[in-house]
Amino acid sequence: MMVLFHLFLRLGKLQIFGLLWTASITLACAQKPNILFIYSDDQAYWTLGVSGNGQAHSPHLDRLASQGAFFENAFVTTPVCSPSRVSLMTGQYASEYGVLDFIAQPGHMLYDPENLIGLDPESITFPEVFSQAGYHNGLVGKWHLGDWTEKDSDQRYHPTNQGYEYFMGITGGGESPIDPRLEEDGIVKEFDGLTVDILTDRALKFLENNQERSFLLSVHYRSPHSKWLPVADEDWAPYEDKDMQVPHPDYPDLDIEKVKSRMKEYMASSSGVDRSVGKLLKQLEELGLSENTIVIFTSDHGYNMGHNGIEHKGNGNWITKQDHPATENLAKNSRPNLYDQSLHVPVIIRWPGVIKPGLRVKETFSNLDWYPTVLEMAGIPIPIGKVLRGNSIVPILKDEAEKGWGNDLYAEYSMINYSTALMRSYRTPEWKLIKDFQDPSRDELYHLMVDPEERNNLMTQNSPEIELVVKRLTEKIYNKMKEIEDPLVALIPTQ
Repeated sequence: MMVLFHLFLRLGKLQIFGLLWTASITLACAQKPNILFIYSDDQAYWTLGVSGNGQAHSPHLDRLASQGAFFENAFVTTPVCSPSRVSLMTGQYASEYGVLDFIAQPGHMLYDPENLIGLDPESITFPEVFSQAGYHNGLVGKWHLGDWTEKDSDQRYHPTNQGYEYFMGITGGGESPIDPRLEEDGIVKEFDGLTVDILTDRALKFLENNQERSFLLSVHYRSPHSKWLPVADEDWAPYEDKDMQVPHPDYPDLDIEKVKSRMKEYMASSSGVDRSVGKLLKQLEELGLSENTIVIFTSDHGYNMGHNGIEHKGNGNWITKQDHPATENLAKNSRPNLYDQSLHVPVIIRWPGVIKPGLRVKETFSNLDWYPTVLEMAGIPIPIGKVLRGNSIVPILKDEAEKGWGNDLYAEYSMINYSTALMRSYRTPEWKLIKDFQDPSRDELYHLMVDPEERNNLMTQNSPEIELVVKRLTEKIYNKMKEIEDPLVALIPTQ
């Protein structure tokens, strides 16, 4: 296997595909299902009614969940946009590709044209494997895995070099929710209207134009990424008169009024995604594609809105009345974290004729598992030599799984933008340890079985049980770091 892997590295992805793929795979493609992969931005698990949030207006996603599978314990391995997207596309940890934090776009204060960062063009993404198997692939929306607009001649990070034949959408990581600048037909220009509606319109056209062939359509919304307003009137209406619930109202010094105000805007933006999903599902039905199209909905990471006193994701900020002053490694009000709220994402899969409607998946699933899962769904073999860190969950979806699915989660986040925190985490269903290699005084331990909201850090408790748990989980973190050749492996103390 290692010989094949080194052969892969020498030949490059295009040559190796030529060696590994046969005409029979392409000819068989007509029998394979379409894939509609809907991917929102910054959307937390708790934004849906099906997750138990009685204030959420998400009728289309709730209905989709009732028609397929809803995952109760789905997570990402890095709680920030670009690294999380690396793991989705490659099935590996983002640190393996050198993408540690969000990628700054031209015009951003952190953008450095002399040190461009992006997903290695030689990587083998799952859309590329689909393309080689005869699928026609489209991406509508956000990519955020490298910029190609600063130099017209430099297209190495463009999504059409990573398996998508068609791209229309956002060239960087952020964009306005209204009148956005988007790329279409290779030209970046300003569009009129709400961004969520513009992207949905192009996705609908892709479905119409490709209904006669097998397709993979990725619809990557920028909602509910901030800023959240404006939204459509119908997305705002369910929240206009609501007194929004605050997750941890007793958190010391929490700015409750600010949390309520921002929660309302955030949830309205999330409802815009739900409304758009409804349009896509209707289009599938009208085109007669519903029965042969697997519909997937998920998000690039979770979100905090007052949880444990912070807002945002892995690069969180305090949302308290009093400011938290800057320190040597942290900017003012910065709260880097690997809280579950930052990692926990919604996952819904509708697979007609395969998944029993209303299935609730309790197994721990991560974005590393998408790559092998979608390939198995389509009956496409994994390329020889391709390193994958996750596993296909198809047997569980088919109720054919044997015992032994791993429910542990390893997570990483090297925050290098704005603040510095080098965090690695190991989570079991019972315990969760977070180590910060930048500042060990920020290490955290939570007993999830009794403290699922991670409100009581046990690192300062001196007891034999706590010491044993910390030792055991620390060893698991170190072992994983060594396995994936983590850049921080040199910081592991010698015995």
